Amino acid sequence: MGRFCEIFVGKMATSTGGAVMPRSFRLLEELEAGQKGVGDGTISWGLENEDDIDLRAWTGMIIGPPRTSFENRMYSLRIEAGNNYPEQPPVVRFINRINMNCVSSTGAVDIRAVPILSRWSREYTIKSVLQELRRLMLLKDNMKLSQPPEGSTY
Repeated sequence: MGRFCEIFVGKMATSTGGAVMPRSFRLLEELEAGQKGVGDGTISWGLENEDDIDLRAWTGMIIGPPRTSFENRMYSLRIEAGNNYPEQPPVVRFINRINMNCVSSTGAVDIRAVPILSRWSREYTIKSVLQELRRLMLLKDNMKLSQPPEGSTY
C-alpha cells in the first residue's frame, strides 16, 4: 500500500497532462522552497505557525531595496492562503507601516494595484507575490515616498 501511495502522489505532483496539483501539495512545495531560502535573501516566507495543518496563515519578509526610502528596512507581512488558493490570490497585509501606492492605511495590499495579484494565475506563488511587492518599491512613484518611523506597525 505504501509503495502505491508514493507512486500515485509523486505522479500527481509532477503531472503536466492537465491534472491539477491539490492545494495542500502545492503549499507544501512553497513551504519547502521558503525553508530552503530559495533566492537572493531579499525575501523570505514561511508558515506563521508550524502546527497550521490547513497551511493558511503565512508570514513574509521583504528587505527594502537599496537607494530607495525603503533601504535598510525589513518589512514583515501576513499572507493568507485561503481555501481557493492557488486558484485565487492570497490576501496580503503589511505588519510594518509602509507608504506605497498599493498599500492601504491599514496595511492591506490592494489587489487591483499589484499586477501579479490583479492578473492572478495559479502558477504564481507566495514567492512571486513578495518579489512583485519588492519590485514595486523600485517604481518612481514609490521609491521616494517618505516612510513612517522604522519599527512602527499597523
